Amino acid sequence: MAHPNALKQWGVRAPFTPTVSRHLAYTALSALTIMLMLSLVRLALLLYNSDMVGDTPTATVAEGFLNGLRFDLRVVVYLSVPLLLATLSTWAMARRGLFRLWLTLTSSVVLLLGLMELDFYREFHQRLNGLVFQYVKEDPKTVLSMLWYGFPVVRYLLAWLFGTWLLSLVFKGIDRITRGGSNPDATLDASRATPWYNRLAVFMVILLVAVVAARGTLRQGPPMRWGDAFTTDSNFVNQLGLNGTLTLIDAAKSRFGEDRANIWKATLDPQVALESVRKQLLTEHDTLVDADQAAIRRDFVPPADKTLPIKNVVVILMESFAGHSVGALGGPNDITPNFDQLAKEGLLFDRFFSNGTHTHQGMFATMACFPNLPGFEYLMQTPEGGHKLSGLPALLSARDYDDVYVYNGDFAWDNQSGFFGNQGMTTFIGRNDFVNPVFSDPTWGVSDQDMFDRGAQELANNYGKKPFYALLQTLSNHTPYALPKDLPVAPVTGQGRLDEHLTAMRYSDWALGQFFEKARKEPYFKETLFVIVGDHGFGNHQQVTELDLGRFNIPLLLIAPGIQDKFGAVSHTVGTQVDVVPTIMGRLGGPTRHQCWGRDLLSLPAGDPGVGMIKPSGSEQIVGLVTGDRVLIESKDMSPRLYRYQLGREFKAELIESPDQPQLLKTLEAFIQTATKSLLDNTAGVVHGTPQ
Repeated sequence: MAHPNALKQWGVRAPFTPTVSRHLAYTALSALTIMLMLSLVRLALLLYNSDMVGDTPTATVAEGFLNGLRFDLRVVVYLSVPLLLATLSTWAMARRGLFRLWLTLTSSVVLLLGLMELDFYREFHQRLNGLVFQYVKEDPKTVLSMLWYGFPVVRYLLAWLFGTWLLSLVFKGIDRITRGGSNPDATLDASRATPWYNRLAVFMVILLVAVVAARGTLRQGPPMRWGDAFTTDSNFVNQLGLNGTLTLIDAAKSRFGEDRANIWKATLDPQVALESVRKQLLTEHDTLVDADQAAIRRDFVPPADKTLPIKNVVVILMESFAGHSVGALGGPNDITPNFDQLAKEGLLFDRFFSNGTHTHQGMFATMACFPNLPGFEYLMQTPEGGHKLSGLPALLSARDYDDVYVYNGDFAWDNQSGFFGNQGMTTFIGRNDFVNPVFSDPTWGVSDQDMFDRGAQELANNYGKKPFYALLQTLSNHTPYALPKDLPVAPVTGQGRLDEHLTAMRYSDWALGQFFEKARKEPYFKETLFVIVGDHGFGNHQQVTELDLGRFNIPLLLIAPGIQDKFGAVSHTVGTQVDVVPTIMGRLGGPTRHQCWGRDLLSLPAGDPGVGMIKPSGSEQIVGLVTGDRVLIESKDMSPRLYRYQLGREFKAELIESPDQPQLLKTLEAFIQTATKSLLDNTAGVVHGTPQ
């Protein structure tokens, strides 16, 4: 039982004679206080990320704030429900102390979410979403360490406590000024209360007002949705209009709902969708097999003149290796001099994209060649992640290849060892396998130079008798960017909030260069295909399109003997990470049976611009189809939009119209629908089902 003094503090011991007018005044002023708090939080988000405003007109920013008021009003209605219901009861209206307690606690939670969102948006260019639950689900020790070392936790906690205290004072003051002349120690006099029929009439009116406010619109059909905030040409301003509390609630509904609501429902006839996908992915070098059971299982025989004299494969997955900051792709400030030099001896794809915006998606898309689908953004941790897929481990294990996976961190994170072990990898070297590392970060593990040194050592000493494939995965370019004290590179300056991130990227690039210096001295080097690819990008000062292409655009670089002689130095073909495995198998040569959801980018028909499906991590119901210089964006909450984009130094996109937009939309929906069905039916692998 609560202590009497504690209840007294919240006014529970002193009921007074309530009237509807006083109660409505109390409710209205409390709601106004919450609205003001939410607007101040939105202003803080704007100021904290002010570098993204650019030359956006003030009127446009104001429009984002006005949109935000509509979303905030919905939160206010939710928090005011107990006060609105209390209108029906004189006894309930008198319990001001309980209302103050409720308003203070719930507003405090909303304030905390708003403070969390300042850096969440800066990092991901998204409002609070399913990523919050994904991180909470992971190893708590690692997550807490990442937060503690990567963000100003103490500052946020102090601001939150101060804000909560201030809110409690405001709600207490509102309580006092709306009591009228009542004696705060008087007992409840029901005879002076508003009659029940008047209270009922008032309640019906405010119920109608509350429903309209919560819907946010007077239109027929669904209430206000995510897409209703996208009314301007500035994606940052559009995102500013959303409310993080609401986006997090929507993410919780999708993630914890029994119907797995994030999985996109079929919109096309299954056979029509299947034929569309086969037309998109199969080329003259593919022969469909098991057509009645599997969607795109095929035998692939690459042209003999497009193979290379190689037998080994090394895939290097670079953390947050964003194309907008890679010099070879037009990035300024000399962030990646080693990669830029390597690009001069290999084949660089300058229109390449990650399938997602989280390392998790980068891993399974690149190595298991399966796309990032709505509802399966964290595939490796779902039951379907236990299915056998047509990735590099499955295909090269069948050819009796040795393997090794070298990683800075803990393989338990994202279920890496479980997923890749099930796919066929056998040798894992993680943070606990390094002896006397140059630097070890308490959050993630050893530094990139330690990872690359160990990778070079493993390949030089333990591989060569048989063909091998390796996955080397970096991690230093991830918040909290814990780097060695004595950096071997100059820190990046003059880029504002990106200085630390770009310094970490420059350091990772340096470690990559050190690895290649060692690898060149080994006999296996001249028989190896090196594949360097980013796991995803990261946001910079621009937010191009609703999907934020800066977080998807990454480089793909292939280095192998004779590769430039056959294919040139640069390819403008569009590709995504699901194209990596088929492209590797095409260079190795020989027949391959697989069911990759990508294609060999170097064996496409003449004139094929390439195509790829992308989706951000988290719970947003938004996807994109990139082909040539266009990207089609589809969301469950807004009409499809087609853009013409430009990468490189002049990173931009413009909204266009095209007569083939309906066909592009059909291609996108057919791909998602068919891939989802294959995954759920467990027919997405090299063979049918999951062999024991």
